[in-house]
Amino acid sequence: MITSIFSKSKPINFIIVAVFVVLLFAITNYDLLFNDFNSTLIASAKLLITLFLVFLLDFIVSKNNLTQGNSYAIMTYGLLLGMFPQAMKYSDLLLANLFVLFALRRLVSLHSKLHIKKKLFDAAFWITIATLFYFWSILFFALVIVALIYYSQNNIKNIIIPFIGVITVIVLLLVYNILVYDVYMRPSNFQRYASLDFTPYNSKESIIKFTVLFTSLVWILIYFFRTLPDKNKKLRPSYFLTAWASVIAILVAIISPVKNGSEFLFLFAPFSIIMANYIEVISERWFKEVFVVLLIITPIITLLL
Repeated sequence: MITSIFSKSKPINFIIVAVFVVLLFAITNYDLLFNDFNSTLIASAKLLITLFLVFLLDFIVSKNNLTQGNSYAIMTYGLLLGMFPQAMKYSDLLLANLFVLFALRRLVSLHSKLHIKKKLFDAAFWITIATLFYFWSILFFALVIVALIYYSQNNIKNIIIPFIGVITVIVLLLVYNILVYDVYMRPSNFQRYASLDFTPYNSKESIIKFTVLFTSLVWILIYFFRTLPDKNKKLRPSYFLTAWASVIAILVAIISPVKNGSEFLFLFAPFSIIMANYIEVISERWFKEVFVVLLIITPIITLLL
């Protein structure tokens, strides 16, 4: 039933997801929303960024025909936020994820073979900007390397341009620091904190959530790669980039210094795209509902524990 509602790409589907996200945000950030003016303003900004992430995901999917005209991706994204509402609490993480999605949007659209140099520059530029907010976003630069393998066409200019994008951000940062702080570089510009301490995950709630998340991810990734040869040849590199983005997102979460579920925010968009592709090719309706119901009942079960 749930999948049938989102089987078509309709404005009402986006509204349903947006309302769900707003309610979820209000419940999990109640104290911040209704504390004082400054905290309300900050919370509102986080909510707007979260909603824009949903819109941006929908735009990437529909603009590049990554699904067969459905809203499964934003549906999955909303449900993942329900599983990990902590992901909406950190402005730096939200902004970094936003800029990474900007980069992914440019890289996925390379299949059109139009403005390749500009898109490679933009992708590297946005990933470097994301790094200023969350250092380990730099790992997503690997997506640019993967894109170069598919689209460089033995053109040396295509290989150099992403690094020009990185240098551009560094130069702008130096200018900003000199004008505002009278220094070339501040220690806070690239804070490289990391942790491999997984004891925060040692709880029933975390174990259940991660079991559902990773079991679903492994299952759909296997099926995703099996069906990849049947995809439009022109779009295959875009699907590979999406799969790589999910792998990199897991690496980012593994070394993240904060481990409370928010570190998996980078995984939500690629996971949602892959899940959407999986749901749309399953013929058994009940099997489609299984994955969706799992994502719905998991946070409910963890709240009852």
